Amino acid sequence: MRVFVTGGSGFIGSAVVPELRGAGHQVIGLARSDQAARALIAAGAEVQRGALDDLDSLRAGVARADGVIHLAFIHDFSQYEKSARTDTVAIETMGEALARSERPLVIASGLLGHAPGRAVQESDPPPSGWGRGRSEQVMMALAERGVRSVVVRLPPSVHGEGDHGFVPLLIAAARKQGRSAYVGDGANRWPAVHRSDAARLFRLALEKAPAGARVHAVADAGVATREIAGVIGRRLGLPVVSIAAADAPGAFGFLGPLFAMDAPATSATTRAQLDWNPTGPGLLADLDSDHYFAESGA
Repeated sequence: MRVFVTGGSGFIGSAVVPELRGAGHQVIGLARSDQAARALIAAGAEVQRGALDDLDSLRAGVARADGVIHLAFIHDFSQYEKSARTDTVAIETMGEALARSERPLVIASGLLGHAPGRAVQESDPPPSGWGRGRSEQVMMALAERGVRSVVVRLPPSVHGEGDHGFVPLLIAAARKQGRSAYVGDGANRWPAVHRSDAARLFRLALEKAPAGARVHAVADAGVATREIAGVIGRRLGLPVVSIAAADAPGAFGFLGPLFAMDAPATSATTRAQLDWNPTGPGLLADLDSDHYFAESGA
């Protein structure tokens, strides 16, 4: 299969591209910079120059492909709603190009905020009309228009060497403040997955997930945030402390309210439906690795 991949040079995408290539697929990667283009070529992919807001480049990439994996997202949390709108328009554009073809369109979405107070299941709808929830709604509509649309929901911690997401921000905050903090009693839980397992799930979703499916890239159903803070504190030789919810934004910035969430999630349906069995290290084991604590990596 010829697969058009957006975000193929990013943290998750750079694992998805070799996963696809190893399974015999050809890859066309969207590249907005020379650096991204070089990384894609080095991974054995062809290059489609463009960006998420360059809709003609998206249409051109889809026209060259038998299926699409959409991973790119503008991670500017100061303008999150603008980024989410750009994502939705990009999905609508690629979906229109795929309409009535039965070709697959697989997108990345998130898990936070879906089912406060209980574990999120694959059958749970996204938060209505907010953020990336709109993109999920677009995907469900595309399933009725002859697109094999599949949503892969990612946990807040997709971890592994090269991670530049939330966990490195927690480590940087601990270094800056001289303490490793969690909110309240720290019993609130974060789901997690190693990026190699996430990459394999994207491939399986592309190959065999049915139209309209939501699948969960969840290996750890819920890791207590006090345990995350505990590993960080031990590795940095810093005290591990509880802080009030009101102090979380000051301690962690935009990440504060997210780190205070209790957001466990299940993947039982995903594992049974796609025969997906995570094999990578769990979050706490991976977090206890040297690569997370190299000064340059923080």
